[in-house]
Amino acid sequence: MAVATQSQTEELCINSIRFLAIDAVEKAKSGHPGLPMGAAPMAFVLWDRFMRFNPKNPKWFNRDRFVLSAGHGCMLQYALMYLTGYDSVSLDDIKQFRQWESKTPGHPENFVTEGIEVTTGPLGQGIANAVGLAMAEAHLAAKFNKPGNTIVDHYTYVIMGDGCHMEGVSSEACSLAGHLGLGKLIALYDDNHISIEGDTNLAFTEDVGKRFEAYNWHVITVDNTALDHDTNLAAVHKAIEEAKKVTDKPSMIKVRTIIGYGSPNKRNSYSAHGAALGNDEVQATRDFLKWEHAPFEIPDDALSHFRKAVERGAGSEQEWNQAFADYKAKYPAEAAEYERTVAGKLPEGWDKVLPTYKPEDKADSSRNHSGKCLNALAAVLPELIGGSADLASSNMTLLKGEKDFQKGQYEGRNLRFGVREHAMGAIANGMILHGGLIPYCATFLVFADYMRGAIRLSALSEAGVIYVMTHDSVALGEDGPTHQPVETIASLRAIPNLLVMRPADGNETSGSYKVAIESPKRPTLMALSRQNLPNLAGSSIEGTAKGAYTLSDDGGTPDIILIGTGGETYLCVDAAEKLRAAGKKVRVVSMPCWELFDLQDAAYRESVLPKAVTKRLAVEAASSFGWGRYLGSEGDSISIDTFGASAPGPVVLEKFGYTVDNVVAKAKALLG
Repeated sequence: MAVATQSQTEELCINSIRFLAIDAVEKAKSGHPGLPMGAAPMAFVLWDRFMRFNPKNPKWFNRDRFVLSAGHGCMLQYALMYLTGYDSVSLDDIKQFRQWESKTPGHPENFVTEGIEVTTGPLGQGIANAVGLAMAEAHLAAKFNKPGNTIVDHYTYVIMGDGCHMEGVSSEACSLAGHLGLGKLIALYDDNHISIEGDTNLAFTEDVGKRFEAYNWHVITVDNTALDHDTNLAAVHKAIEEAKKVTDKPSMIKVRTIIGYGSPNKRNSYSAHGAALGNDEVQATRDFLKWEHAPFEIPDDALSHFRKAVERGAGSEQEWNQAFADYKAKYPAEAAEYERTVAGKLPEGWDKVLPTYKPEDKADSSRNHSGKCLNALAAVLPELIGGSADLASSNMTLLKGEKDFQKGQYEGRNLRFGVREHAMGAIANGMILHGGLIPYCATFLVFADYMRGAIRLSALSEAGVIYVMTHDSVALGEDGPTHQPVETIASLRAIPNLLVMRPADGNETSGSYKVAIESPKRPTLMALSRQNLPNLAGSSIEGTAKGAYTLSDDGGTPDIILIGTGGETYLCVDAAEKLRAAGKKVRVVSMPCWELFDLQDAAYRESVLPKAVTKRLAVEAASSFGWGRYLGSEGDSISIDTFGASAPGPVVLEKFGYTVDNVVAKAKALLG
């Protein structure tokens, strides 16, 4: 392709992006105008000359993915979406930037604005998501493409900034991307040398290019050393072309830009980063860039040029549709699987493979039950893919008989994330939002703190990632308090839209997986035991789906309700027998998931936890925080509100009161 030079129309297009951003931020009196003003030229080259997408069908599956990792500059993306013809971002939407129920919120949100691929905002998350998007493309391409019949073939493009590079999650993700040789991942680095506090020389002086070369990335520098001049479009064009030719490693294109370009008094300054320019400076910028148009007015020549993307995108999709029709004729079975997984449809009867258990079956840990579920599901759900943060043998997450996902072996379904918990979660978010896959990722429960940002964004983004978290309590023993997650479960339950499952046995573990697979827009986090647990009479997959249910009861109104979760539920079962022998009427409730129980109707909740029964005892080897909502003023809990201790697991449990005798004693104390 010949390298195009900048034309008057292209200059109009670039300034259209800039002034939509300037005017939207000015109207809102809030936002970040500097990045769109500086990055507009390279974004224009990318969207106008390289990216394949259909504005009228943002969900066309073989589109190139675009991620604005520097999400604070979201007016750059909203401007591009409006100008190229997306129906999801109108001019009126841009005028409502950052307002209540706007389609143009303060950071890009995939669940709000159709065409936004992933939710970015916390810096570094976007580039890590992009690694997941590129991994998904590589896997699906290896799985479905045939010689002469390519149906999965798209790039993941990213614009990232200095802040993204400073955040550790990006380092984790980019290190893995380089190891995997993800050649269809291309990041453009908006190298403007400015962060909120001022020049990056205050805290960030490393050679980013050399770091990425060490990660095994292909690094290209576009040097606009003459800061009085705008970005060299031809140089950016040439760099992207070069990056696309490098197929065995990801590429980073380092583009020296000027934040707030065009603003005579705020350019190249932190004052252009995170606030409106102000009326006087907006006019000065209009004068400097010779922009003679009213706020939100786009010249016809610019809009006509941008809107060519509609016809171009329809043509690209039509070409793909023909290619897929040819593929379908030759490979009907593969085409059917492709269509099913891309549509997010589950095969008929998939859940029948989930194991079920009887009380006489051998006791086992819920992490082992989880491993059996994963392997059973992998046989009927080819879209299931995942791995662990270097703990597969402890998390029991390895898919037997499946290859590792490695460079040149992208068909593998076992992901080796290395010790990179935060990136692992963010990558999994990218994979599920790509479509066509159900990703899971695993570590010890206490290390959820290392990946909380990604877990929160799973919940916010309506991304149904499956988090497999083992070693869920002080019962793990000798590793001690640094590894014992006493407060972790309570903190995770505080995250909206996250299902926190703590299964008590094999049936509840299977039930947790059924819930997880059926929740594509709600992440599920499983807190699983290392210690063996008995299989309980009355436990069920169906009961698990309700969040809480009655395991055993004496009929009529109970004197006391014992509520257990996870590995402590069997203590309630055994304690109930002793209390019954003492003449007490006892109900035992298993409560694997607060969030699911809260979703049930009032009649069901009353049937499990009747208001008339005020004597209630919760037994959970974790913080008491939050239990008051179910226990009321007369209830109590056996909980841990300190850190744990290093000793053999059974000893630690006993010392913290997790024995049948202590449950009986606490219950009797409540009954008086």
